[in-house]
Parts: sequence; C-alpha cells; structure tokens
Amino acid sequence: MRRLLTLLLLLLGTALPAAAQSGPSASFPYTLKTDRLPNGLTVVRVPYPSQGIIAYLTVVRVGSRNEVEPGKTGFAHFFEHMMFKGTKKNPEGARERIMGTFGFDDNAFTADDVTVYYSYGPAAGLPQLIEIEADRFQNLEYAEPSFQTEALAVLGEYHKNAAAPFLKMEEELNAAAFTRHTYRHTTMGFYEDIKAMPQAYEYSKTFFERWYTPDNTMLFIVGDFDDAKVMQLVRENYGPWNRKAATVKVPAEPPQSSPRTAHIDWPQPTQPRMVLAWRTPAASVDTMDAALQTVLVDYLTGPTSPAYKSLVLDKQLVERIGSDFSEHRDPHLFTLTATLKDERHRDTVRLALLKEVSNLAAGRVDAARVKAIQDHARYGTLMSLQTPRDVGIQLAWYAGILGTPDGLQRHLQNLTKVTPGQLQEFTKRYLTANRLIVLSLTPKTAGAGGTK
Repeated sequence: MRRLLTLLLLLLGTALPAAAQSGPSASFPYTLKTDRLPNGLTVVRVPYPSQGIIAYLTVVRVGSRNEVEPGKTGFAHFFEHMMFKGTKKNPEGARERIMGTFGFDDNAFTADDVTVYYSYGPAAGLPQLIEIEADRFQNLEYAEPSFQTEALAVLGEYHKNAAAPFLKMEEELNAAAFTRHTYRHTTMGFYEDIKAMPQAYEYSKTFFERWYTPDNTMLFIVGDFDDAKVMQLVRENYGPWNRKAATVKVPAEPPQSSPRTAHIDWPQPTQPRMVLAWRTPAASVDTMDAALQTVLVDYLTGPTSPAYKSLVLDKQLVERIGSDFSEHRDPHLFTLTATLKDERHRDTVRLALLKEVSNLAAGRVDAARVKAIQDHARYGTLMSLQTPRDVGIQLAWYAGILGTPDGLQRHLQNLTKVTPGQLQEFTKRYLTANRLIVLSLTPKTAGAGGTK
C-alpha cells in the first residue's frame, strides 16, 4: 500500500517523504503509518478493526504555555470554542448539519500544552469530514459580534468552574509554584484577562494565524478506511495550508530554594483539602522522567500503597488520596492530593504522606510493588483501547506533549524500564524539602470538629 501511495503522489505531481511505519509491539498492538506533507503537516493513520467506524483527531501544539503576552491569557482555550464558528465555505451551523447527517460525535479539549479536536463516527462520512476539517483549520472566519458573544460565554464558563474548589486551588498552586513561566496561569486564563477578552477581537485573529499552522499540527485517523484514498483526500484538502508557526520565548522558571505555602479559605461547605507539590522535569522522549512520575503516583498513593492502607482504609482520616500529575512540555508539578474527613487531621495526613516520600528517598523500595504497578499501568492502558476514539485520544495526547507521533509507544516502553533504584534517585533529587509547596483549603464553616 505504501508503494501505491507513492505512485499516486507522483502522478499528482508532488512528492512527499516516504511513509514511516511503526508496527505492533508488546506495548502497543496497532500499526502507525506516518507521512509528513511538504507544508509540515504530520498525518498518522492507524488501521483498526472497527467495522466501518473511524476516529479523526487534530492535535494543535498550543495551550496556555504559549500565552506569553501580558493581558492575553486564555486564548488557547478560547479558540477551542471559536473553531466551531464556521468559514465562508461552511458558515456557522453548516458543519454541524453535515456532521449530524452522518451521526458524528464531535468535541475538543484544551490543556496547558496542547489542544485536541476529535470526531467519531462512520467511515462513510470520512471524505466530507476531511474536507470540512481542512477548511476550518485553514479558513476560520468569525465576525466581531460572534467573537464577543463567545468571549462572554467563556467568562460564564469561568464563573461556573469557580463555584467548585478545584479552579481556585489550581490558580493558587500555580501562583505559588511559578513566578515567571506561563504555567502560572491556568488554561482558562487570568480572570481579568477573560473579562477583557471581548475587546481583543483583532488579537484573536493574530493568535489563530500564529499557532493554527500545518507545522504545528498532527492528524490522527484511526479505524476502518482505505489508506491510499485517505491520503489523497488529505493532500488535496490540506495541501494549500501554508502558514508557519510563530516562535516565542517561554520564560524559564527560576529554581525554588525554600518551601512555599498557599492557603484558601473556602466560603462554602466542603471537605478540607491538601496538595503537596514539587516542581519536576518535563516529559521528554529523551528521558525516563514521565514514566518515573507515572509509576511514582501509584507507588505513593495507589491502592497498594502504605499511605492508602493507613489513611483511607485503617484510620479513615481521608476520603481519598491521589495525584493531579500529568505530562507537560516544560518542568511542571508532581503532586500528592488528599481530601480530608476532618480539618483536625491535616498535620497527621501531611506528615504521613511526607514519610512515604522520605522512605522512598532513603531507599526503602518495594521492588515487587514497583513491578506490579508497571504491569498494571501498561495493561491498564492496553485494556482501555476499546474503540478507535480511545486509541486516538491516547495517541494524540502523547504526540502533542512529546512532539512525536509515536509518543505513546515510547512512554509505554519506558514504563517497563523503570527500576526501583531510578524511583529512589528521582525522589531523592526532586521531592525535597526545599522544593515543596503545600496548598491547604479550609471551608470557612469548618470548626474544631470538622466540616459542619
């Protein structure tokens, strides 16, 4: 099929690099066929026995990390909304009618480093889907009144999210952890910037031109389709897309030299909460750091951990413990989180979690449990790949973070290589007292006996 594709491209008059192919392995059971178009667009196809169902994902390597200009935060998330507005060829509403005709499920999400758009439905609609997706990523168009309406909708989304503790906790933790890097603001953006967003119509168009470019984008097509026909359609529809991604300098975060704290007095009844955080290295294809932190989460707070047995099961001091860790392109945070049952137990829980970190740093490592966690993480990922959409989202996430189409496979392979000694050394180096940030949230109505 690769030879057929090459001949087809030659007949069409434009040569492309030969497709790279990554075959099935013990860590990932599907084949990746990857081409890079002359304009820089990376196109990955994954044959999957799905009986005529496909997942179509567009990964744009833009998130809140890219928002370096003062007063202009939140635009990566904002464009997740605006990308559904329409073009001259397909005005607002036309895309939804076409997608609805075929029964496509359609959605998107924005993170600190990446924005992912995905559609899921019948392969019979793939030609129309390719055409309409290529059109909106090249030719998005919206009038200022539509922009302002959506900006107010984003402000409403912020207010809705702010009604629960999690957004405020993320804001306060980021403020304590980052003084210069753009990770200081959340994906939603600073509140004052969101309020001012309706006046930033011209800037919004600049943001789109900067980052929605073929060399900053990857396509993942997963499912049951004719590969040669798909590549022909992709070339025809995405070939004219010629913008180049901007280059911005993301400020480096200075080292942290002493412990930091942050506190939230929450005005509504809820449970007390706590986060222990340390700044740790970025995810990279050249290091084991992401895999080590993935294993570390379960080792310190998973169902087989001493902390879980003591704090959740035996003493029942917390409702849950865990971590908010996720992979990032730049150094970010490794966290341990706890939802307390009673404010009075805050110090006990904090010291118990820090004791587990200290034990690991000192070399008291349960090698059998490390191996079990590795196996569970790998098999858990494989078992979660139940549909083309499952496969596509996993591939898209790791490709967006790591910058390579086979990022998921590399991560899964690294998980199998983690050793107890590496876990100890990582903990000893990064989870230190001078790097620690402690965030506490106390409900205003909490008294000595806990939340009323």
